[in-house]
Amino acid sequence: MLKTLASYLREYKKYALLAPLMVVLEVLCELALPLVMAKIVDVGIAGAQVPYILRMGAAMLALSLAAMAFGVLSARFSAVCSQGFGANLRQGLFDQVQEFSFADIDRFSSASLITRMTNDVNAITMMLAIGLRMLTRAPVTLVAALIVTASISPRLSLVLLAVIPVMAAAIVLLMKICSRLFEVMQKKIDNLNNTVQENLVAIRVVKAFVREGYEKTKFMRSNDELTAASLNVGMRIIAMLPIMMISLNVATVLVLWIGGRMVMNDTLLVGQLSSFISYIAQILMSVMMVAMALLQLSRAQACARRICEVLWATPDIRDCELSRELPAPRGRVEFRDVCFKYVATGTGDDVLRDVSFTVEPGQFVAIVGGTGVGKSSLVNLIPRFYDVTGGAVLLDGVDVRDYPLEELRARIGMVLQSNVLFSGTVRDNLLWGKPDATEDELIQAARDAQAYDFIMGLPDGFDTWLEQGGTNVSGGQKQRLCIARAMLRRPAVLILDDSTSAVDSTTEAKIRESFHQNLKDTTVLIIAQRISSVQYADQIIILEDDHIAGMGTHAQLLAGNEIYQEIYQSQQEGVGEA
Repeated sequence: MLKTLASYLREYKKYALLAPLMVVLEVLCELALPLVMAKIVDVGIAGAQVPYILRMGAAMLALSLAAMAFGVLSARFSAVCSQGFGANLRQGLFDQVQEFSFADIDRFSSASLITRMTNDVNAITMMLAIGLRMLTRAPVTLVAALIVTASISPRLSLVLLAVIPVMAAAIVLLMKICSRLFEVMQKKIDNLNNTVQENLVAIRVVKAFVREGYEKTKFMRSNDELTAASLNVGMRIIAMLPIMMISLNVATVLVLWIGGRMVMNDTLLVGQLSSFISYIAQILMSVMMVAMALLQLSRAQACARRICEVLWATPDIRDCELSRELPAPRGRVEFRDVCFKYVATGTGDDVLRDVSFTVEPGQFVAIVGGTGVGKSSLVNLIPRFYDVTGGAVLLDGVDVRDYPLEELRARIGMVLQSNVLFSGTVRDNLLWGKPDATEDELIQAARDAQAYDFIMGLPDGFDTWLEQGGTNVSGGQKQRLCIARAMLRRPAVLILDDSTSAVDSTTEAKIRESFHQNLKDTTVLIIAQRISSVQYADQIIILEDDHIAGMGTHAQLLAGNEIYQEIYQSQQEGVGEA
């Protein structure tokens, strides 16, 4: 785990070395101050030597300024190192997530991935910043101060050797308890983020059904659970502070008691006792600093494990190297005895079983069936959003698993069931389909998707700004923009997953006509619920449960397939009643 995370330091390694070095120099300057002060008391003041006092005072000032300079440099170097490391780690996590399949994202959940890339990375970044300074400063201060105090009075230093183990034992015990509690707390943060994300994505549904009260209660429950988990950790950390303070005060009292007697017996000077007390404070404060840093380390360890789970995850769908010459894009799609289920290693039922059919280049093929029969799952197998668990899907005679993913998906245009637009201009969103498209190609794609007229009616036409998710355009307009984006690519295969549900029948007919005129060489697979959307297809595939229950043209299925007849009759009755 440490080796994995250390690889993200890269160009910041020199800062990771310079920051502790500056801390060591800062500590040495600070530790020299009580010794100089003791000289002032025992030599300068005792002998009334004003020039000596001034020289030593100047030395103290120089040491203080040097300590301040080294402290500023150490803070700067640790900040550059930790923030740079955090940026690299976030980028590494994001790059890894981009390689994930839909199944991988389902396994981690989007809310958890967001928490890991933000909250968890911040915790590790903070730990690195603290570690470079505090975890260097505290041990150096502890060891150096113990050496100095032992040189001043071996007898008094025994007091420290008795107190420090008690504090160390308390720290170790607390770390063992808190390590597990920090993991629980991070999971509660996941749950809270999931609740917020779900609410914001579905805010229109929440308001439409007047469920704000229910959502507030659900959020309060997640919020209370996180608060309880945080308090559970916090109360244990608070319990450590009295132990530390009692140890500090007991040590100080014992040193004053024993040291005072030594001063009265002339075996210890007043300045030495004063400097010894200063070192006690530094030593015990350094132990407390170590304790707080180690607690932060406990949380960072929990976060690091969660981050490494993502970094070490082997994507469910692996890209392959180009090992053969691929055929020219034609758009022939073939399913051979395909079986599929969402949990390949589990005991879940097949979503698709023994599915076989062939779509020839340039054909217009429709897929119909009831809700949850696997229509979207079927088309998601073509661009390898998921992999089959049995059989094979072939594109132009080659198993899709033998294509490099970039090449495979470059041949496919897809309009998903959920119409996703990004913040940016209309032009920016359309150019996702083909980044180097000309203005004429852009306009033609918009015309083909029946989007050109409404685009030109927007305030700035193609340069109109779209909010995140396209919230400032209607559902039908979003669908047409998504279709235009896919058509701009001029793919070998165009997949429309229920992508015309929000447009009227006339507009849908015009879009379908543009397929025949301007994408006549493109294979089109469409999932639709309306018979009017599929009746002109070259072939209609009916899915029932997990298998194909019929294939043929509209006329053939209407004549001999009961399922298709039922769908047709139900829609005709609805039209008649209307």
